[in-house]
Amino acid sequence: MWRVITAPFRLLWAAIDGVRRVLANLLLLLVLLLVAAAWWLGREPTMPERGALVIAPVGRLVEAATPPSPADLIRGGTGVAEVVLDDVIQAIRRARSDTRITALVIAPERLGPAPVSKLAAIRDEIAAFRAAGKPVYAHAGRYDQAQYYLASAADEVFMAPDGYALVQGLAAYTTFYKRALDNLGVKVHVFRAGKYKSFVEPYTREGMSPENREMTQGLIDSVWANIKADIASVRDISESVIDGYVIDYRGRLAAAGGDPAVMAQQAGLVDRLMDDNAWETFLAEKAGRDAAGNLRLVGMDAYLSGTRDWLPQDGPGVAVVTLQGAIVDGDGPPGTVGGDPVAALLRDIRNDERIRAVVLRIDSPGGSAFAAEQIRVAVKALSEAGKPVVASMSSVAASGGYWIATGADEIWAQPMTLTGSIGVFGLFPDVSEPMNRLGLDVDGVSTAPLAGTMDPRRPLSDDARDALQLSVEHTYTQFVKRVAEAREMSIASADALAQGRVWTGAEAKARGLVDSLGGLDQAVAAAANLAGVSNYHRVDALDALPLRLRLLNKLLPEIDGRAQGTAGAWLARFEAQAGLLLNWNDPANLYAHCLCEPL
Repeated sequence: MWRVITAPFRLLWAAIDGVRRVLANLLLLLVLLLVAAAWWLGREPTMPERGALVIAPVGRLVEAATPPSPADLIRGGTGVAEVVLDDVIQAIRRARSDTRITALVIAPERLGPAPVSKLAAIRDEIAAFRAAGKPVYAHAGRYDQAQYYLASAADEVFMAPDGYALVQGLAAYTTFYKRALDNLGVKVHVFRAGKYKSFVEPYTREGMSPENREMTQGLIDSVWANIKADIASVRDISESVIDGYVIDYRGRLAAAGGDPAVMAQQAGLVDRLMDDNAWETFLAEKAGRDAAGNLRLVGMDAYLSGTRDWLPQDGPGVAVVTLQGAIVDGDGPPGTVGGDPVAALLRDIRNDERIRAVVLRIDSPGGSAFAAEQIRVAVKALSEAGKPVVASMSSVAASGGYWIATGADEIWAQPMTLTGSIGVFGLFPDVSEPMNRLGLDVDGVSTAPLAGTMDPRRPLSDDARDALQLSVEHTYTQFVKRVAEAREMSIASADALAQGRVWTGAEAKARGLVDSLGGLDQAVAAAANLAGVSNYHRVDALDALPLRLRLLNKLLPEIDGRAQGTAGAWLARFEAQAGLLLNWNDPANLYAHCLCEPL
């Protein structure tokens, strides 16, 4: 009888014990996987005694890798494929003086979106490698413009016989939403200060304003002139040849019998046409094979891992803080510059006696005016604590990005950086009309005229409209004052350079908005010089990933390196723009953001 009574409890205990055993075994398996992954990732790579370094970037070129979300990792690895600019530069720089590395191979076919200023920085490093007497070879089945711009820095450029070099010039086109919003009955109230502040135009116009058209045309003409000059110089062809190639593409293609590979070779853009077999034979002649018959090649990641002890560790530290993405209030999601964590990080650096100077590497079109000022104040506190700060501008450091830079002791930019855009705007949607069409009514009570005003379901009152415009004008005045004080110029002079206008780094330098032209390494050296130290080492100051992301990242190291077609690239761009709007969270709805994608 007792066994009958206790039978259900014994079954329940057996089930619980079984689950316990399964969970314990799974936990043990997870630990073993982590140990194995740590050993695998931490092992020393095999380095050939002599061979060629291969730079084969996969994905978009960025200043800092975007921390993946758990969903990204579970879906298929670390999310969007990215390659860090400084990794490429450091690999080429170390290889220049490494006697084991006899040549450099550029394989850019899987390189994704890559701003011209970042590619120009890599080209400069390739030029230094060539100047050391070591050859550089580039090969791809086909080239888009960014890939070719990188490849054209090589001594010889090769392409597949059925490939193409799609060099086509620069363009800047924007989608305008006004007619769609009008058809839906959605009103977008716009408040701005700065006649060139074009970010609001897609919501208020059906096309570019004359001021925006003039400014944008000037920017792309200036950057394209730099690209042409760079290609023509290394390829030893005239710029008129490149002009003919991009302007009369159809005619040149017809003259080549419809063969784009022959057309590129005739124009002098490529030296020889080689299929994969011929390319392998060429590499075997230049780099050689090991005893097993493998080509003597080493990839960038393996090379960086094998030479990590080359990094200097002596002397005081110069911290590099990378600010990449839109500036947002609070913490912000991965890929953005959150005002709270950045300010906290800068405070920690201020209190760290090992750090003597700081470089802010800015790659941001701006965003929340409140967060930009929060970070600027933290930057200024560093300088006032005796730790000089240098702002180093990457592809874009505009609007809120420039606002942050005004807190630094010096500002450095690259010639093709997009900067400036000193202006402010506010946007407020009004969906009361479409709700009315649907028969949706809004009613309620308040204690004051402005209470409940910032509700998109209700029309914006005149008082609220006036208050928002006054706030925008006040914030713009504060922005201009920051610029005038930082650049030691009059308010009138700063205002003349402001008005939301975007400048290239070279133009900004000529107008006093930037101190010097140069890359990250020059900015680090400048910061060390301001701190009065000569024997220093660089410290990359990064926020640590949460533990759950670090574990998933170890267990799922694959990346999504699929190439995007034209439609995929457009959809990705649209998704990024939608994500940007979702991240807008300035407490006063005031933004210092530039409508300037890196060229």
